[in-house]
Amino acid sequence: MQRTTATNARKKDAHKKCALGGLIVKAGLRFEKRALLLGALIELGRRLKADPGKRERLMTIGAEAFGDDGD
Repeated sequence: MQRTTATNARKKDAHKKCALGGLIVKAGLRFEKRALLLGALIELGRRLKADPGKRERLMTIGAEAFGDDGD
């Protein structure tokens, strides 16, 4: 039973990582270097902490890109 739980957890984790990769592709950043992508995400995290108002603006942009079906 524990083996099944671990397998399911790995599958769930892999699915989440694939979905995150899909976001990179959808944003048009497929061919960017990993270091640039990580740096951009780190910078975004810092900016969101410094200015929470940016979150709403970026949520609007993302929702439009998803056609309003994203979380």
